[in-house]
Order: sequence, then C-alpha cells, then structure tokens
Amino acid sequence: MTLFPADIEDQARRIVADFSARGLMVSTAESCTGGLIAGALTEISGSSAVVDRGFVTYTNQAKMDMLGVTEATLAAFGAVSRETALQMVHGALFRSRATLAVAVTGIAGPSGGSADKPIGLVHLAARNRSGITFHREMRYGDIGRTAVRLATVRTALEMLIDAASTNPANQA
Repeated sequence: MTLFPADIEDQARRIVADFSARGLMVSTAESCTGGLIAGALTEISGSSAVVDRGFVTYTNQAKMDMLGVTEATLAAFGAVSRETALQMVHGALFRSRATLAVAVTGIAGPSGGSADKPIGLVHLAARNRSGITFHREMRYGDIGRTAVRLATVRTALEMLIDAASTNPANQA
C-alpha cells in the first residue's frame, strides 16, 4: 500500500533516483500541502540521499520565523502570492544544505477563497543554487481540497525537475 497516487509515486521515484545519482539535495517549504511534497519524496527508499529537510509553514508567523518571509510582504501581498512564494523558496534553500528548493502557498478550500484569490489558487516557486528561480501561478479551481493539494504536489515535483535541469554545476 502506498500513500500517494501511482503517478506521484512514479514521479518521486524518478526524482530520487536522478537527484541521488547527481548529488542533488532538496528542501521544501509547504503551506497548503502541509508536508505532502516532502512526504511524496520520502515515501521512496533512498530518499535520505536527496531530501535535506522540509518546512511546514502553515501560519504567517511560521513563514516569517522559519523562512524569513517579511511581515511587509505578507501585509502588502498576502500569504497566497507570488512574492510570498519567492521569499519562501529563498528561505528554504538558504536555511538548508539543499541545492534545490520548492515552495507552495495556496488556498485548498473548501473555504478561504475570495474574488481575487479563489479556491484552488496556488503559487509555487522553485530555485537552485545558481540563482535560477521559477514561479507558477496555478488555478486548479474548486475541485476539492484533496485534489488541489495533490495537483500542487504534482506541479511542485515538476518544478524541482525543471530547477535541476537548469543547474549547470550539477548537470549530468
């Protein structure tokens, strides 16, 4: 029995094998997924060679304390924003031994959405030590809390692969 759908487990298995072979390590900063990205990776045997740490920062205070997200950013843009995701990924990378990091912040539902920030809105960011940063704004829609969270895990794993493929110092 596995905790994750087969496609997520397969994606995580490929990441662990590839990153392990290349000596890449990952850290995660998760809000709306509550640790599911790190959980998907650590579901795979051998992941200790790849996963350095995960930060579950569900509250604004946790984002500030653990990742260095500024109070000014949260006040100006909110927790669910491009700016917050970028600060989260920066903090996850530079407060760890990782070579790559991914961060997610969003509204999984069923409550908490607004006209400007609807249920299913998730901001994701990935960054590598070369300074290359990716951001995606996903609007998964009001597809249910579990579906939003799992869709976010899928996108985050894709972004880790993208960040690794643009890391010139660690390309195979």
